[in-house]
Amino acid sequence: MSRPDDAAPTGGPEARGDPAPSGDPARRWLTPGVASVGATSLLSDAGHELATSLLPTLVTTTLGAGPGALAAIDGVADALTGLSKLAGGPLAAQPTRRGRLASGGYLTTALATGAMGAAVAVWQVAVLRAVAWVARGIRSPARDTLLTGLVPERALGRAFGVERAGDNLGAIAGPLLGAVLVGLVGVRHALWLSIVPGALAAVAITVAAREARRTLVTAPDADRARARLRLEWHALRRAGMVRTLAPMAAFEAGNLATTLLILRATGVLESAGTAPTRAVSIAIVLYAVHNAVAAGVSFVAGTVADRAGGHPVLAAAAIAYVGGYALFAVGGTGTAAAAAVTAGFVLAGAGIGLAETAESALVARSLPVRLRAQGFGVLGLVQAGGDLAATVVAGLLWSAVSAAAAFGYAAAWMVVCLAVVGTIRRPG
Repeated sequence: MSRPDDAAPTGGPEARGDPAPSGDPARRWLTPGVASVGATSLLSDAGHELATSLLPTLVTTTLGAGPGALAAIDGVADALTGLSKLAGGPLAAQPTRRGRLASGGYLTTALATGAMGAAVAVWQVAVLRAVAWVARGIRSPARDTLLTGLVPERALGRAFGVERAGDNLGAIAGPLLGAVLVGLVGVRHALWLSIVPGALAAVAITVAAREARRTLVTAPDADRARARLRLEWHALRRAGMVRTLAPMAAFEAGNLATTLLILRATGVLESAGTAPTRAVSIAIVLYAVHNAVAAGVSFVAGTVADRAGGHPVLAAAAIAYVGGYALFAVGGTGTAAAAAVTAGFVLAGAGIGLAETAESALVARSLPVRLRAQGFGVLGLVQAGGDLAATVVAGLLWSAVSAAAAFGYAAAWMVVCLAVVGTIRRPG
């Protein structure tokens, strides 16, 4: 019987001479450690999404800067996230270091994000945002590698589905919590309060770290995963990392920032006769729907990835985005406009829920255990770099040509992703 193209290599990690954190393949996979990783992502995302929803008001209204400053702050922070994920891979290669990296990263993100409430100048916001996002990047490979050590190979997709579902649920809770808090205590105090869920995330990840240590310390040859503080690119390439990343790079080159989806939805609704303020409110609600769909789809995506492989799930994500981008490009008039942008957000939410889960599972299954942390770091760089390039190019096309051209460009990359997936041969 043939296995999916991205299934674990025959013989498992023990046969490859790697530590065997997955333990008995017959054991249950949804352990307290896996649940704690999902809870960690939910709490952390709620905290920094709360702050993100208030950042425009802090920068432009409270501190008096313009939209250019806001764009620069987030653009630099996002770029630093990708680079820090790449650095975080080698740091997380040593099993005993992962728990400290993860908990320290979550706590630093929470403290730096909350401290923006005390900022009296835009440059202070920029520095604190950068610190928070660097910590966010460094902790990610450690968290993902911890997660792979908590479950048997057969359940990697479901485990990442739990983590992604928590992340997307936090992206719903954060802005809603921010909307409530800003009315009760104001922008600055609401930012300070964002420390609470972030600090709880740092506590929650320790459950996963303790569980991972119990499995790793009894694994044979665990010392072979000792960290080398450099990226072992040649080893990654020999393990097939380039082939694994090819369809993901194409996907990320067309993965637009959700702010562009919100902007497009607002414009389409206004053109259809909706009052500007109401159009903004509807677009934000649709963004929440997008995140809810992503959360619901993530676990299903993980289950399918475990049974059929990650590539079909990634292909389904690309198809969902092609449909969503087509609806955003066309827009509509009258009642059709609202239906078009609603369906576009739903398809985009399904696409990101499918893709993020599939990408993590594919990287985990394609690499030997000792290289997984570095693989997650490289994946993070590809995601951040691709998303940044996609959004910048689409923004320029939107300004110079039209919104339809921007979304058409992004959809074309999703078609490329489908074509690359189609070239990947399954073993016979």
